[in-house]
Amino acid sequence: MPKVFFPLLFQKRKMDYMYGPGRNHLFVPGPVNIPEQVIRAMNRNNEDYRSPAIPAMTKTLLEDVKKIFKSTSGTPFIIPTTGTGAWESALTNTLSPGDRIVSFLIGQFSLLWIDQQQRLNFNVDVIESDWGQGANLDVLASKLAADTAHTIKAVCIVHNETATGVTNNLATVRKILDHYQHPALFLVDGVSSICALDFRMDEWGIDVALTGSQKALSMPTGMGIVCASPKALEASQTAKSVRVFFDWKDYLKFYKMGTYWPYTPSIQLLYGLRAALDLLFEEGLDNVIARHSRLGKATRLAVEAWGLKNCTQKEEWYSDTVTAVLVPPYIDSSEIVRRGWKRYNLSLGLGLNKVAGKVFRIGHLGNLNELQLLGCLAGVEMILKDVGYPVKLGSGVAAACAFLQNTTPLIASRI
Repeated sequence: MPKVFFPLLFQKRKMDYMYGPGRNHLFVPGPVNIPEQVIRAMNRNNEDYRSPAIPAMTKTLLEDVKKIFKSTSGTPFIIPTTGTGAWESALTNTLSPGDRIVSFLIGQFSLLWIDQQQRLNFNVDVIESDWGQGANLDVLASKLAADTAHTIKAVCIVHNETATGVTNNLATVRKILDHYQHPALFLVDGVSSICALDFRMDEWGIDVALTGSQKALSMPTGMGIVCASPKALEASQTAKSVRVFFDWKDYLKFYKMGTYWPYTPSIQLLYGLRAALDLLFEEGLDNVIARHSRLGKATRLAVEAWGLKNCTQKEEWYSDTVTAVLVPPYIDSSEIVRRGWKRYNLSLGLGLNKVAGKVFRIGHLGNLNELQLLGCLAGVEMILKDVGYPVKLGSGVAAACAFLQNTTPLIASRI
């Protein structure tokens, strides 16, 4: 073969190196599987976002995204960003540099949000718990009780900490705030909870809630969705934090004009969002939440049958979107993730930061059904056997099957 062809052959081999037969089984806790309906909706050319069509679609999207927050009074913002950008939008539009805020450190993503809060020059009062525990609300209560001068301007909490599989009780946070008649804003990261776990923005008095497109909405990354209460909008009028790209005032100006966009949106993601919302509403949000509850319970039963432990230390904190599984000390959990991808075309979540090498994570959120989950659990059993853990093959799958066979309803559209 002439030398000129060697670089082409090498390039082809490099591309083929990632190939695996069949579908990749994506069970990280985000980004998640994208439904075919969403992929098809996004498979379109660019459009003029100033034409009548895009503002008309945006208007309906803004009304419909309020439903996923369970809010009628909130004002939504669809921002071309990630969850990290949505964090920044929530903070900078409602607070001023030097403001005292209380924030809970319970895992990697709450840690990253706290880091952002500190870098934005807020006075962050951190309440830290062991990784695997939920937010310490007793400490929050004592801080609010002592703050008679109302120096605390906001309470920030991650609803569902994906690093450890911990879900916090937002209703209790609101009860504590109300008990002490404290006016602090209530800011919630719902990135891996909204559209999967029970979330009631208006009922729980949440002032700013946010999520990302790549989690339970089952879309590509690139869209941060924020919903602000009237109280949060009022705070934005006097907040002195510098913001430009994330400034709600720019959005509100264009809302009033009826064109909706202060800059060019992703047309493809807007059509994807339309399709994703349609799928959620067709299934029914309460049914979506119930499905995630079933999948979470089935996964935990499988883990128990394997003889392994959940990283989450109490049942009240169990997450229905991700399960972090503790491995014995003689096993590196990173090897479980590597083996899954290399041998079985199965993608699992790594342990992060303090739990690196100690846990692997099974994501069970988004557009996902029972048989897909069982395929994942079967793959995990083979991987555990590969890395020397004495699992009985079929044990976890059988436990999950027994539960799901008794609890999975008929598909509503096929009755």
